[in-house]
Amino acid sequence: MLDIQKYTYLKEQRFSVGSCKMSDGEVCSHVKVVVRVRPLNNKEKDGNHKKVVQVVDNHMLIFDPKEEEVTFFKGQRVGNRDVRRRANKDLKFVFDSVFREDSSQVEVFENTTKAVVDGVLNGYNCTVFAYGATGAGKTHTMLGANDAPGVMFLTMKELFTRMDLIKEDKVFNIAFSYLEVYNEQIRDLLTNSGPLAVREDGSNGVVVQGLTLHQPKSAEHILEALDYGNRNRTQHPTDMNATSSRSHAVFQIYLRQQDKTASLNPNVRVAKMSLIDLAGSERASVTNAKGARLREGANINRSLLALGNVINTLANPKCKKTHIPYRDSKLTRLLKDSLGGNCRTVMIANVSPSSLSYEDTHNTLKYANRAKEIKSTLRSNVMSLDSHIGQYAVICEKQKAEIVMLKQKLKEYEERKVEVPALNPIPVQRRAEFENKNRRSIRRWEGENEGQAEGGEKEGK
Repeated sequence: MLDIQKYTYLKEQRFSVGSCKMSDGEVCSHVKVVVRVRPLNNKEKDGNHKKVVQVVDNHMLIFDPKEEEVTFFKGQRVGNRDVRRRANKDLKFVFDSVFREDSSQVEVFENTTKAVVDGVLNGYNCTVFAYGATGAGKTHTMLGANDAPGVMFLTMKELFTRMDLIKEDKVFNIAFSYLEVYNEQIRDLLTNSGPLAVREDGSNGVVVQGLTLHQPKSAEHILEALDYGNRNRTQHPTDMNATSSRSHAVFQIYLRQQDKTASLNPNVRVAKMSLIDLAGSERASVTNAKGARLREGANINRSLLALGNVINTLANPKCKKTHIPYRDSKLTRLLKDSLGGNCRTVMIANVSPSSLSYEDTHNTLKYANRAKEIKSTLRSNVMSLDSHIGQYAVICEKQKAEIVMLKQKLKEYEERKVEVPALNPIPVQRRAEFENKNRRSIRRWEGENEGQAEGGEKEGK
């Protein structure tokens, strides 16, 4: 039976470390970690494999839970256990959210990235990435299908909906890019280009040279670009996954916004959102990979091992005094800002409930549990632009146009206000009668008070 006191303690430990205010508008934030358990596939059902993941509620799960031993003699305790049988680990994990096998794409989106969109509009960098073993459901969570779109499309749809609500007050410039990391080489998925180089500078952070930026017209345009990029993405079948992704895919959105009000020193908010579908870790003994597939799996595992080392170092309270090995892999260099920099990060850990993926599920849950301890310092990217003397005339013209527009709106409002009484004169007449009646009542009440005051003075004399 689950220890209720321990469960309550674990939840308090997790949810008592939320965002905290710091000086100069900075916010300290922990990485938000959620776990999604996928349904059993046909191979796991046919093999009659048992489940090793038990979801307790929306925040807690048990890995390899204990099984109640059923004996012929009820109430009699078994003296000796079967030494040939492996003991159950019965490990309890608490996360920000835990999604059951029947969870929908919309449910995952509502509890992970929907709140992140607010941060992007407020100028905060945000990252959402799916982590897990091969065949755990990462690509389905991030990309989805035509009838059930994933987190990437739902996030873009929500972002455009929010932008439409405030488009009369803000000016937006949006662009996106889509790349993959395959065998430690970076390729642009939206163009046929060769390997790209990674550079880093103090002002822009990690930059991929030669990466093309595209300006979308709608969320559907982005979905078309994602579909085109996924067709260019490297995929090959293995024994564990018929459509195994052999590369890490990184989709990034760049948003720039400022007020429509003309100003000599306008404030501009700049934010970057990264949506990442990582390739799954795999074991060659299980996937039966050979030749090129074996080399791909080795490179995938090498980059994920580097990512695991970075997570372990950042989760260590003494990490400020320790070297963080970002440069061990192209993947960790791209995720440098997402993990330890000025970024709000959400990690979606995908696991299989089947005993066939016992070790992979255990390792994924351990890394997800470590990632909860990573802290980042958030700062809103707000810049004040100083206008050149040559732009003053342009700004004045914008202000004149804005004044004309506001005068027109005020004139329309006053016309509507005048038309209402003309269409319905009866309420106006009643209102006048009511006001006259109130005036007569007030005069009568004042006269009575004066009479009472004069009577009181005579009695006093």
